[in-house]
Amino acid sequence: MFLAHLLRDAGLAAVVLEQRSRLYVEGRVRAGVLEDGTAQLMERLGLAGRLRREGLVHGGVTLASEHGVFRIDFAALTGRAITVYGQQEVMKDLFDAAEARGIEVVFEAAEVMPHGIDGERPHVTWRADGAEQRLDCDFVVGCDGSHGASRSVIPPGALTTYARDYPFGWLGVLADAPPAAEELIYANHERGFALASMRSATRSRYYVQCALDEAPEAWPDARFWDELTLRLGPAGGGLTRGPALEKTLAALRSSVTEPMRFGRLFLAGDAAHIVPPTGAKGLNLAVADVTLLAAALAEHYAERSDTGLDAYSACALARVWKAERFSWALTRLTHRFPAEGAIERKLQLAELDYLATSRAAQTAFAENYVGLPLESFSLGRG
Repeated sequence: MFLAHLLRDAGLAAVVLEQRSRLYVEGRVRAGVLEDGTAQLMERLGLAGRLRREGLVHGGVTLASEHGVFRIDFAALTGRAITVYGQQEVMKDLFDAAEARGIEVVFEAAEVMPHGIDGERPHVTWRADGAEQRLDCDFVVGCDGSHGASRSVIPPGALTTYARDYPFGWLGVLADAPPAAEELIYANHERGFALASMRSATRSRYYVQCALDEAPEAWPDARFWDELTLRLGPAGGGLTRGPALEKTLAALRSSVTEPMRFGRLFLAGDAAHIVPPTGAKGLNLAVADVTLLAAALAEHYAERSDTGLDAYSACALARVWKAERFSWALTRLTHRFPAEGAIERKLQLAELDYLATSRAAQTAFAENYVGLPLESFSLGRG
């Protein structure tokens, strides 16, 4: 949807094929943190009206461990911030504006399949209302995740995937209760990781690290709140308990697929890479991908140049790998790994102590958390 708006802004037509209904997409709870660049893009595209009114701007983040609690000041270190605004709210804004701007979105498109991606004129087929539909186009962009149709039509051996599955999950609870603090809290406790976040001033989102084979049903509300309170420690002094509206278990995975192009098919977002939720990079990486791709497509049509298209994969991957590194490092810093012992725990705490006292370390952390500037990743121009 971001890509469709970017292309329309450049005077280019695109059709978005969505497998689910609009109601389903707008109802599913996903990411909640927008990097500075994502918020700025929404502003530039004229999509930021509700974001300005309802988004929660955070100028920092708090980290906690048994050694104490400290805050990293994004605003002071980088001059930038993050904004808490749910992905489902972003989707509502994108859909509303698409309707007003005449961007074509086909909902409940079944059996979507790209064809002829290695030729000059690809096309896409899907089924709607019991009949097969076909769209001839210049390019196809797969934004359909790691198990989508886009990846399936690329020949075996053309892609290389680098992946790591983590030996734990996140048990998440959504509750109608005010947040424990004004900003996010990442807690490293001897019993495991915890995160205090929010979706609004009245709705909170909390997570605790748990085993992958644990069922959400094994965590009644009282057990969850007790464990969360213990792991947050003094940092969670403002915690308010409330009935869980939703309780889910999410596995953590790092994955990057290279290259992000085959012929006239381009991959973006989860179709090319997955990050653990630590650091909130998933949605923001997808937006960065399509921002680069939209610029390359605009150059192709305006200047009859394929320089940007040819550079897309390498430029996008340069940013992807840096975000993967940050998310992996933050996961390592804040979680307890089953196979690790006392020395790894001591090293973890030493790293946290260094981060608490080093402005240089905090600056590097802040730069990565608010999002590396997209202009640092030029499309084939050095």
